[in-house]
This record gives sequence, structure tokens and C-alpha cells, in this order.
Amino acid sequence: MTTPAALPATKDNQLLAEAGEGTRVQFQGIEKSYGSNRVLHGVDLDIAPGEFVSLLGPSGCGKTTALRVLAGLENANAGTVLLGGQDVSRVPTNKRDIGMVFQAYSLFPHLSVADNTAFGLRRRGVGRAAAAKKALDALALVGLDGFADRFPHQLSGGQQQRVALARALVTEPRVLLLDEPLSALDAKVRVQLRDEIRRIQLRLGITTVFVTHDQEEALAVSDRIAVMDAGRIDQIDTPEELYLRPATAHVAAFVGLSSIVSGIAAGETVIVWGRSLPMNVPVTGEVEVHLRPENLRFTGEADAATGGVVEESTFLGSIRRTLVKTDTGELVRVQHGAHQHPAFGDRVWLGIERVPVAVRPRG
Repeated sequence: MTTPAALPATKDNQLLAEAGEGTRVQFQGIEKSYGSNRVLHGVDLDIAPGEFVSLLGPSGCGKTTALRVLAGLENANAGTVLLGGQDVSRVPTNKRDIGMVFQAYSLFPHLSVADNTAFGLRRRGVGRAAAAKKALDALALVGLDGFADRFPHQLSGGQQQRVALARALVTEPRVLLLDEPLSALDAKVRVQLRDEIRRIQLRLGITTVFVTHDQEEALAVSDRIAVMDAGRIDQIDTPEELYLRPATAHVAAFVGLSSIVSGIAAGETVIVWGRSLPMNVPVTGEVEVHLRPENLRFTGEADAATGGVVEESTFLGSIRRTLVKTDTGELVRVQHGAHQHPAFGDRVWLGIERVPVAVRPRG
């Protein structure tokens, strides 16, 4: 894959020169059902102008349906969609001024890269010369200078997705919608294009909604993340807040890696392995506690909260993650420096950082 060139100066690129400050996007009580199956349950969402928000969750949680409602590809059964304060709930897709990029590139095989990019402009009645200039600006924006005369079959998957992104941006939409646009790409290209999308979004200041099931993608690019489950938003917050202070056990389990152990909760603290830890929500009784691997450490027996035996240790470059079966019979992962190399069967002792943990009632 060709490495993209640096973004052109604003004065040389019409799209950058005309970049706006984004449009506010709001969901107010959005409900969506297919027959007796309710997919969205009164979803409320308020996205600031120019903000990059990811809808994150497992398959079937309603994130793509929410995006389709925003795009006008589906009509909500109840609730209101607002763009820039205007109710667009019954406005057709082609009147909402939205750019969309999907997992499938959906390029026309018989059209050149330039003509694919300019297609939306031509459909809007923009003259050939003006459309060609804007298409070249959009291709430059996504790092495809010099590719205008090629055809889709002459491009890699990452390059084809860049063309799809350029096609979405060339009409200068008020809002950009991205529905799993990177999932079909290999890992290295996915990271490259993910970072490029974020860089372009920041330069253009365009309000962006990104649907993904990949937590790393969401954490890397988002201003805020809405974690969805069963048609509802469990929590919407910055990546840092979601990871460090998850509001629910579902968020803790889905965002980041956690081990689940038993604890006894009372008020604002929970006892794990004889140690008192702060909780994210007040609960009383037997609970399941989510422990992050970076909040466990190897220590000496005198300072340990519990002991255990090494089950496996995985090398991950600058770190290792080691699976330990504790003396209580629970399996936990410990994240530590790569220079430590515990072997299968080694006896180890574990300490635990006193940081807030997510819990849920047992049973």
C-alpha cells in the first residue's frame, strides 16, 4: 500500500479551505422495532459540532440500526433526529447532507477513481470541471494523489476504502457516518487508515459517528464512546473515563481486558482477597469484581493479597500477560514487563492496586 502524502496546505485544497465547524447531532428518545423485535429502546444522544463519537458494542446491540436511523435509511418508530437543531426524522437520506462510508467499498468497477469520487457531485448537478477539481482535492486529502486515472481493480483494499472515504467527503457533508469501514482490512492497513481518518476529521472539523465492535479502534480515535448493549446506551464518555471508571460491569467487560473474581461489597467498597477496593457503584452482598490486568502485580509473599500458580505467559512485545490460577481457584491475568518470564507451574504472589473496580451482583 502506498504511504499517503502529507495533507496539502489549506490554500491549495478547496475542501480544507471551506472546512466548517461541524453540525450538532441529537437523538431524542429513538425507538426502532422490526415486528415484535425492539432493536432500539429510547436512545438519547447528543453529539457536539465537530465531535468524533463511536458507537461501540457487540453484534446485535443496535449500533448499526442507530446509524441507519441517523442516515435516514431506516425510520424510527418513535423519537426525533435533529441535525443542527432541525428535525430531520422524516427527511429522506439524499436531503440530509450526510456522507457515508460502509464496510463494503461499493465502488463502480467501470469508473475511474476520479469519476467514482466525483459521482455524488455529478448527481447533484455540479459541472464536470468543478466536480473534477473537488474530486482531486478529496483524493489528495486521503493520500491518493496520482491515483485518479486508475480503476478499482488496480487498487488494494485499503486504497479502495480511501476512495470510498474521498467520495463521502467530496460533497462536504455536515456529518460523516462510518459503519465498520475498516473490518475487511488487514491489521496494519486498518491501523494506518484508522489514524488517517481521525487526522482528516480533525482537519475538516466534521461531526463524525463511527460504528465499530473493535474497542481498540474506538479508544484510539474517539472524543467520546457510546457503549451499547441490547438497544440501549450503557455509558457514553471519553475513552479514558470509560476505561478507568466504567459505569457498569458490561462496560468493564467490553472495554478493555478484565478478570472476574468474587468479592463481598458493602457501601462504597468491596473486599477482594482480604483487600478493600473502591467500587464504581454502591452495592451490598456477594458480587463479581472486574480486575484489570495492569492493576495486578507480582510481589513478595509478605505483601501479597493472594498466591497462585502460573498457567501460561504470553509475550506481547513490550509487555507480557501471565495467566495465574489463584489459591481461591480463580483465573486472573497479570500484565507486567517483558523482562519477567514466569514459567508454567511457578508459584507466584499477587498484589492488587487500590483503584476503583466495576462490580455486579452475583447470580
